[in-house]
Amino acid sequence: MVVSVRSLGLNGISGYEVGAECFLSGGLPAFDVVGLPDAAVREARERVRAAVKNCGAKFPVSRITVNLAPAGQKKAGTVYDLPIFVGILAAAGELPPPRPDAAFLGELSLTGAVRGVHGVLPMALAARDAGIRQLFVPAENAAEATLAGDLTVYGVEDVRSLAAHLRGQSPLSPAPVWEPPEDETPLPDLRDVMGQENVKRALEIAAAGGHNLLMIGSPGAGKSMLAKRLPSILPDLSRAEALETSGIWSVAGMTDPRRPLLVRRPFRSPHHTASAPALAGGGPAMRPGEISLAHNGVLFLDELPEFHRDVLEALRQPLEDGEVTVARVGGTLRLPARFQLVCAMNPCRCGWRGHPTRPCTCSDREAAKYAEKISGPLLDRIDLHVTVPSVEYEAMRRRETPEPSAAVKQRAEAARAIQARRFAGTDTACNARMTPAMVGEFCRLDGAGEKLLKAAFARMGLTARSHDRVLRVARTIADLDGAADIAASHLAEAVQYRSTDILKG
Repeated sequence: MVVSVRSLGLNGISGYEVGAECFLSGGLPAFDVVGLPDAAVREARERVRAAVKNCGAKFPVSRITVNLAPAGQKKAGTVYDLPIFVGILAAAGELPPPRPDAAFLGELSLTGAVRGVHGVLPMALAARDAGIRQLFVPAENAAEATLAGDLTVYGVEDVRSLAAHLRGQSPLSPAPVWEPPEDETPLPDLRDVMGQENVKRALEIAAAGGHNLLMIGSPGAGKSMLAKRLPSILPDLSRAEALETSGIWSVAGMTDPRRPLLVRRPFRSPHHTASAPALAGGGPAMRPGEISLAHNGVLFLDELPEFHRDVLEALRQPLEDGEVTVARVGGTLRLPARFQLVCAMNPCRCGWRGHPTRPCTCSDREAAKYAEKISGPLLDRIDLHVTVPSVEYEAMRRRETPEPSAAVKQRAEAARAIQARRFAGTDTACNARMTPAMVGEFCRLDGAGEKLLKAAFARMGLTARSHDRVLRVARTIADLDGAADIAASHLAEAVQYRSTDILKG
């Protein structure tokens, strides 16, 4: 007898349907799993055998063949333990065949307990799209699976309770749809930062338009402190963005079972010793890297020149395309990577070049060599270059409280609302993602603006890419002012953020 049990698998960060076909035949007892299984899938034979015996059922003494279809797709992980268990017992007559609209996934322990697995959210979304209506998952993953919607999710603690449910003896209760609670943990606030009004302005522009930002300043000026406060002024995640980002985190095994949906934009800050695969993704398991974990959020690179050159150059294509394509011998993986890049660096290796009181110990050649670690093409993709000066004593000791993040966030959200109306019906969500055609349509200049941009183009040696990025930033500044057209003052402010004189010594 052949019993087919529906299940799900992962291809990168996307789920797809897998059928576990279980066949019991005569001959010497054997247990084979076919369909390009990896070592973890093949080891399911021993886990399933022990779980069957420890739940009180009789393991069939026959030749057992399990085919995981489609057979040409590589299968990895422990997610197929539960469907194999159900298929074997159903083929042996110990359980009734499952409903055609039901699917199963989960890892088994030797005692029959069902353990949680990674990537449940994208698999649940794939199940919903495949017409599956009942999804049996580990109890630990039940809340995450309910986020897909249009599914009756059953959280399974152990195989005994599942067998009783399938036999109609003791039905399981469907898991309630998970709703995010109100988050009481406040984000770092801009009111903690004394002084640095020019950098706060740049952060506001970056938040309002989704622009990339580079901060250059001496140690202790507050670069990292300011970067960590950017999420507090970014617009909230939409439901679609939250599901997309949470799915990536689920595949990486980073979601909290008690809070499976990300309600805040991610903020990733990898150490400068991170490798290119760690940043871009890949590896033996072809998992998402830091730039995908920062999708719809912020990727902060502190001490930018200390990163390896190949790591920094791996950012160039994702910054342009909003996705990263990882090609390995084992296959090609396309991952979303639409993030805001925020970088911080010192002006030289000792860090004190340009400081008003502390002398710099670097020669001009050493300072230039330090700055040359950042390639021109990468700098060209960063919209805002801002100098972070050392904070004066009077600013540190002043009594008045700086403007809180909530007020800045309101202005950023108002600007984003203008952009949402402007780009309605397109895939573009903010000014930083405008196509060249959109730049030509929405970033028209008057006579004074044309004259100013022409002079800046010649004097600063702007490229075609940086020309468009200046216009995108100017459009965001105009949106913050509520202006329909870009004025010369908006353009002048945008141009000043392209100055990289400090990088040139």
